[in-house]
Amino acid sequence: MLNTERSPITGKRVQLMATCLCDAFYDDVAAATVEVLEHLGVTVVFPEGQTCCGQPAFNGGDWTASRRVVRHTVRTFAGEDPVVVPSGSCAAMMFHGAVLEFEKESDLPEVAALGRRTWELADFIVNGLGVKTWPGSYPATVAFHRACHTRGTASGEAALALLGSIAGLKLAQFGEGEQCCGFGGTFSVSFPNISSAMGDLKLEHMRAANPDVVVSGDMSCMMHLGGLAAKEGKPVKTLHLAQVLRDALKTAKA
Repeated sequence: MLNTERSPITGKRVQLMATCLCDAFYDDVAAATVEVLEHLGVTVVFPEGQTCCGQPAFNGGDWTASRRVVRHTVRTFAGEDPVVVPSGSCAAMMFHGAVLEFEKESDLPEVAALGRRTWELADFIVNGLGVKTWPGSYPATVAFHRACHTRGTASGEAALALLGSIAGLKLAQFGEGEQCCGFGGTFSVSFPNISSAMGDLKLEHMRAANPDVVVSGDMSCMMHLGGLAAKEGKPVKTLHLAQVLRDALKTAKA
């Protein structure tokens, strides 16, 4: 069973885990996340020593290497403040995957404590802070992709609640909405043909709904779907949830 236990929110100060993909490719997602949280009155702290959540090694079966990374993360994100992650995948690694690989380790309590403080962005906004609606407008048809790592968590419904409350935004319905995009981290490297076929099928269903933009809470899914579409010569616009929320805010302030 997926471990989704959370510590109660007692203040409005968080630590931002920006993820490797923000660092390498999606710096604007990190910036948008900060803007969104600050709009809600949250003080955002960025621990400079952060690296990776340890998921690539965990998924690849090298739990020894993954534990080293997780131990560094525990030290880097010390304290009691919630840790907010603009990635369902990395958040799930901290509150579920890391706990699994530390079950027989003496430092399990510290790892589990960090997991209970870790929130995916939409889950934190809706279920941590109790914010159910979002201001501003975003006149577009949006196909929302539910990342696999958010299954069994409140993140998908939280994201849909926020998107559905934005004026002018229409949520597109498309076939096999719960299916994987095919990325799967190291899976896409080990099994590229299967990974591409899964992504192509996902794009086929999404395109049938004729969306203006594909939105996800996970940058890895955005990167995979956007890359496949560009390779086909039929590019699609992909945005992270944080970017849509940030852009809607701009209209509210105009």
